[in-house]
Amino acid sequence: MMAPFSLMSVGANLLVKSLGLFSSASVVRCSCVAPVLKSFSTTTGGPPKRPLTAYMRYVKEMHPTISSQNPGVKNVDIVRKLAQQWKVLTPEQKQPFQDASSASREQYKLALEKYKAQLTPAQTAALAVEKRQKVAKRKALRRKKELNSLGKPKRPRSAFNIFMSEHFEEAKGTNMQTKMKSLRDDWERFSKTQKQMYIQLAEDDRVRYKNEIKSWEEHMIEIGREDLVRRKERRAIKAKTTNGIKKKSKVTVVKAKAPKKKTGTAVKKTVKSTKK
Repeated sequence: MMAPFSLMSVGANLLVKSLGLFSSASVVRCSCVAPVLKSFSTTTGGPPKRPLTAYMRYVKEMHPTISSQNPGVKNVDIVRKLAQQWKVLTPEQKQPFQDASSASREQYKLALEKYKAQLTPAQTAALAVEKRQKVAKRKALRRKKELNSLGKPKRPRSAFNIFMSEHFEEAKGTNMQTKMKSLRDDWERFSKTQKQMYIQLAEDDRVRYKNEIKSWEEHMIEIGREDLVRRKERRAIKAKTTNGIKKKSKVTVVKAKAPKKKTGTAVKKTVKSTKK
């Protein structure tokens, strides 16, 4: 991969209060000169690196200052504060970063065209496959995030996974690969009796998942998210709902009959009998 191009020099000063990272009154003053961008090099065979957005430029520019002034603060908290500060910047304060980002995008387009021009048909095809894989990966990550936000139950664990989670810390080895190999060897040496406890825990977890996923999928259909329900289960739930509606429609409501009105002859007979 080729080395990333240098960022445009953006002069920035941040007024930070002594007792906090930022305040609503803190101001960022940025001065921008004409960008001096180095040309992308395509001699190394790798594609040019995508340019930073205006926001990412701001974070990259301001992070060292805030980090050095607050050595005890975690990086995630610094980034969170930078994000909050970016939201309250005026359009004029954001403009230098946006201009730099736009200039970088134009430079990136030129470098990308130059890079693609030197590729063979096979390399072009491989690049297209790689792009599709990246898109699919991003789509899968977005879907996973959405499912988590909707509270989809976690899939059941296998007996070995339960065993591994309990003994990972004490496993032999200095890295993930050696620890996994050690745990796998230990598991294979276990007798059926030793494995039985983990097998039972895995069975209990499968029952838990079966009940939770059933309730979750019924709820998804209720809120109109049938696309998140397994196809087989979708048909089963729909059939169950349809049968319930049919049963309700077959129930006939019997209305109470109103008492018959007395006819004129009956009234006369009653009057005559009264006179007698």
